[in-house]
Amino acid sequence: MDGRSAQGDDTVAARGEFGLIRAVTAGRSQPSTTLLGPGDDAAVVAAPDGRVVVTTDMLVQGVHFRLDWSTPEHVGRRAVAVNLADVAAMGAVPTSVVVGIGCPSDTPAALVTELVDGMAAEAGRARTGVVGGDMVRADQIVISITALGDLGGRPPVTRAGARPGDIVAVCGRLGWAAAGLAVLGRGFRSPVGVVNAQRYPEPPYAAGPTAALAGATAMIDVSDGLLADLGHIAESSDVGIDVQTDRLPVPQKLTDVGSALGADPLHWVLTGGEDHALAATFPSFTDLPEGWIRIGSVLLPDTGVTVDGQAYERETGWEHWR
Repeated sequence: MDGRSAQGDDTVAARGEFGLIRAVTAGRSQPSTTLLGPGDDAAVVAAPDGRVVVTTDMLVQGVHFRLDWSTPEHVGRRAVAVNLADVAAMGAVPTSVVVGIGCPSDTPAALVTELVDGMAAEAGRARTGVVGGDMVRADQIVISITALGDLGGRPPVTRAGARPGDIVAVCGRLGWAAAGLAVLGRGFRSPVGVVNAQRYPEPPYAAGPTAALAGATAMIDVSDGLLADLGHIAESSDVGIDVQTDRLPVPQKLTDVGSALGADPLHWVLTGGEDHALAATFPSFTDLPEGWIRIGSVLLPDTGVTVDGQAYERETGWEHWR
């Protein structure tokens, strides 16, 4: 399935740009931070802190999602989730989402409305809303999301604040999306739990601001793999990081899937991307907030990211064009 429809059906071309926009915006609720929602030249969003956290990501059909693996609603949820996870990783509370969608003219209108249904549902899970956007013709489905957030008077938690002696902790699932990708790649559609983890992540949005309040010194969302993303903190902070595998939970479900596929579930946990868990460093005396698990330590520079004190010899995560 490529998301296209025969001519004469209810397509985006039949609806037209403005008819489609009316269809996807009608009846959508907005949070209190939306002062002016869809329908004008631009939205107006409250910024109580006086500063706005902004992030954007693109999802391209065939690169980031496949419609024979995921429903349009799954894709919509995923598109919003990957952006809101970035907002949370700065220690901010999401306030709004702006959407850009490009698709062929013979794309069924229902596919686009289902995409936006998923976007609205995921934005609602983070207690924010889709406040506006744009739709254009394209050769394949392309989704661009911009998400905004509020820091609540706190400084942003960047990748550059980790210091030797800090502890490393994570909150959220690790390895599930990678396991789901392995299952789908073998042509299977179950177990549903791991397959759905690949279709759309469930980032722990509230854990970002909670970590900031607890004194997190650096933070990142795990989009490309735990080791790869901890490497960004290590590089930005000029420190080393060691991950202790005896502290990393490997769920029984991943162990079962790994056994069935002849794969190492710990490798999924260490290097699998797209779960969008949060990883952060904290001063050693910190009582970690609920849901956060200590998995390692911040070391002196020049050690890079190690696993149980040793260099990890396999690929550490995903990088475009590599």
